[in-house]
Amino acid sequence: MTEPSDWTYVVTDIEVDGPWAGANSMRSFASVATTTDGRTFGEFEAVLEPLPGAAPNPRTKEWFDSEPGTWEAATVDPQPVAQVMAGYVEWVRSLPGPRAFAAAPVSFDGTWIDYYLRRFTPYGLHQGPYEEDRLFHGPALCLRTYTAALTGRPPADLASPKLPPHWLGDVPHTHKAIDDARGFAHLLHFLTRTTGTPALCLEA
Repeated sequence: MTEPSDWTYVVTDIEVDGPWAGANSMRSFASVATTTDGRTFGEFEAVLEPLPGAAPNPRTKEWFDSEPGTWEAATVDPQPVAQVMAGYVEWVRSLPGPRAFAAAPVSFDGTWIDYYLRRFTPYGLHQGPYEEDRLFHGPALCLRTYTAALTGRPPADLASPKLPPHWLGDVPHTHKAIDDARGFAHLLHFLTRTTGTPALCLEA
């Protein structure tokens, strides 16, 4: 039986130009490979070309324009999507196993990563028992849900700006994918250290 600290979590953040994968595009993403006890095995960061036929959602583009530097960080020097996703698969497969995906929240970031994996590689975020060649070895971890379980607060109340900065390792949440992925990796470490602490206080 594996110990909890044996798992490598691929903690990921994405930046997208709209709400719907396919109609809109994932413009950048980044992952930090880490264990619950704080060991880190590397990072992956990429800017992707837009999907063919896709276009930015006007309201999402307005948000980017209101946050200086975020659009440039997500779009400068994009690489072909198939090339990026093949490189990502190679990087994930090089990590020590067992491996699991993690994001905050999985319901958003995980949906996009699964779409891109399924479209451009033979893999998916969570593969069924009929798929023997797996990229990840277990269900994804939702860090927003993990935080909710320990604080007793609804997940909707737990966006990154509402969390105490030291929970994120004092890494600013800049909406640059690698910065935010690093912050979420620190959140995983913090939550694991405090597992068993009833109703963590957000003001602590």
